[in-house]
Amino acid sequence: MKGEVTIRRATAGDAAAIAAFVVPVIREGRAYALDRDMSEADAIAYWFAPGKQVFVAHDGDCILGSYYLRANQGGGGAHVANAGYATDPAARGRGIAAAMCAHSLEQARVLGFRAMQFNFVIASNVAAVHLWQRMGFAIVGRLPGAFDDPVAGAVDALVMYRAL
Repeated sequence: MKGEVTIRRATAGDAAAIAAFVVPVIREGRAYALDRDMSEADAIAYWFAPGKQVFVAHDGDCILGSYYLRANQGGGGAHVANAGYATDPAARGRGIAAAMCAHSLEQARVLGFRAMQFNFVIASNVAAVHLWQRMGFAIVGRLPGAFDDPVAGAVDALVMYRAL
């Protein structure tokens, strides 16, 4: 029986479980502007890069999703957070991404960030765009044809923003 989904800080021991769904998302090439041939080691190094805080959503011993949180920029832009999210395909439709987004917004507030910005949301990732809008993000910029989607071709990338 499935337990309640909770979110906690990730540990190095979570890397393999995170890689199991992050690597396929990267290789699919429709949600992140990353090298589609990135190795598992490079994907985990990206996800756990210095300056990022990494969290996992889990249901008992099963990791269902993960997100990272970091400053979007340094210096005068360091008060704006940035985050990236991935959900295990087997757990989609359970509200995992929404729970991780809500958690990341609260963590960002706790850390003193005053806003959150997503720099490059792929417009063809309609589910993500709708979720981020539902979570209070506005589309504040559009980069026409900035992303080469392997299925849809050249699509827009969106800049999304919300105050905390």
